[in-house]
Amino acid sequence: MGDGPVVMFFPEGAYGPTNNCVGIGQVLRERGARVVFVVEESFAGTLEKRGFEEALMRLTPPPEEPEVPGQFWKDFIRETAPEFRKPTVEQLSTFLRPTWQAIVDGARHVEPRLREIVDDLRPDVIVEDNVQAFPAIVASGRPWVRIVSCNPLEVRDPGIPPVFSGYPAGDRAGWAEFRDEFRRTHGDLWGEFDAFVRDAGAPPLPELEFIHESPWLNLYLYPEEADYGRSRTLAQTWHRLDSCVREPEAPFELPDRLAGDVDRDGDGDGDGALIYFSLGSLGSADVDLMDRLIAILAETPHRYVVSKGPQAELVELADNMWGEELVPQPAILPRVDLVITHGGNNTVTEAFHNGKPMVVLPLFWDQYDNAQRVDELGYGVRVAPYTCSAEELTGAIDGLLADSDLRRGMKMIGEEIRSRDGRTKAADLLEQLARTGEPVTA
Repeated sequence: MGDGPVVMFFPEGAYGPTNNCVGIGQVLRERGARVVFVVEESFAGTLEKRGFEEALMRLTPPPEEPEVPGQFWKDFIRETAPEFRKPTVEQLSTFLRPTWQAIVDGARHVEPRLREIVDDLRPDVIVEDNVQAFPAIVASGRPWVRIVSCNPLEVRDPGIPPVFSGYPAGDRAGWAEFRDEFRRTHGDLWGEFDAFVRDAGAPPLPELEFIHESPWLNLYLYPEEADYGRSRTLAQTWHRLDSCVREPEAPFELPDRLAGDVDRDGDGDGDGALIYFSLGSLGSADVDLMDRLIAILAETPHRYVVSKGPQAELVELADNMWGEELVPQPAILPRVDLVITHGGNNTVTEAFHNGKPMVVLPLFWDQYDNAQRVDELGYGVRVAPYTCSAEELTGAIDGLLADSDLRRGMKMIGEEIRSRDGRTKAADLLEQLARTGEPVTA
């Protein structure tokens, strides 16, 4: 590895944050850095296959019985999918509060192991892409970086909508009520976690926030064209990455069953537009929802590349579709005309990176915020996944495909975002921090 810095990445145990960090790690590794990923045991081997070192940990105690692959997703969807049909303000108590409880419990459980890893690696820089604080990182005395790879509403401001609400930026109706309900449902949990963080040697948390701002360097992932206008200027240690797309592991060859000419004007002359459809690893585990949407899409003249997810063997595709459990999204998106997504920040920013309009079907967390932002700025359409009619979904698809001005505009946006090269910018900033040990300011 040479004399390059040791960079420790600690992403949330999900594909979106992990893949964002991989994009940055690829650049650093090519420059001679030693790049180590701290990952959950369930991810063991995933990063090694991409050429990185791994340090394993758990956020929960080991199960008494052997874990059945994919069983977590089946259980989670069975228990929580009904919550996704509720208004976001109601989800604060029934979905968000239990989810945050599990998140902070994970931080408590992993604290001793995380301290061991930091002491063993002695990294020059620690990069954390999570939503909760880990005192082992904050109190280590080593420069650490916070990455926000969720919607930037996570970095709160009174002039922008409350995170997780899915409320419009141009209408403040409901903002105060949502924030009051968040305080009511999460205030005691935050207080308990803040006490744990302080007892473990880290500074107090900001009020009602579960993670610190880094004094060294903070990065957030969102295109400038879709970002929010804030009432308060962020600290100079904050830097925006317009995108952070990893290099594809292999080229993507369009399957023969999807080859053909695209029906740009929808008059039946051609083989339909080529569309990418993904509900993410969690949303696609809801087989009933996948079946419902696939049945609607099967009746359209278009062709679909489908990310089938962890229950792939139960997801039956129509004749105008091809898909697998995991598909190479960075290699696919440049090829398609439109993206149908659950609104995860990773897929949304990658769609912008490639200049693709979106139909957004939000399920939970910040997906409502991304769906609303894409819709209100005219870059796509927000559609309710569980309750939309066939006409609503197909109308959104056909309307976006027929909008030639939007397609041209998105193409230009994609070219501009790619020219900014977010992952190289991130690598430059991390190298500067590793070299100087001083805050990296704009």
